[in-house]
Amino acid sequence: MSWAGLEDLFLSTSLASYLDKKLLVVLRDGRKLLGILRSFDQFANAVLEGACERVIVGDLYCDISLGLYVIRGENVVLIGELDLERDELPPHMVNVSPAEIRKAQKAEREATDLKGSMRKRMEFLDLD
Repeated sequence: MSWAGLEDLFLSTSLASYLDKKLLVVLRDGRKLLGILRSFDQFANAVLEGACERVIVGDLYCDISLGLYVIRGENVVLIGELDLERDELPPHMVNVSPAEIRKAQKAEREATDLKGSMRKRMEFLDLD
């Protein structure tokens, strides 16, 4: 294989093929970022232009604008190109304001905390 062939192979498996394309980036803390990849380095540090964080709670979602955003590569779990020809979300999803999505996140977190505390209180029953 020639050097040009190796270079093509390398570029096809690197982030270079995603430059100037709209991407979805999932971070280790679960956040989902959308934006156009403008730059990256060998550590997968990346710069997204027009970035936003997509927050989803049940059937509600909100895109919170972040602007130009630098992502540290060690926090990246997944990077994928978005198909601009298809809708990004199912039709039943409802776009809400940032205040509404934060309220929904808080309610979801409280419900999860309550479920966990109820489980701990019921451990003494040992239903096995």
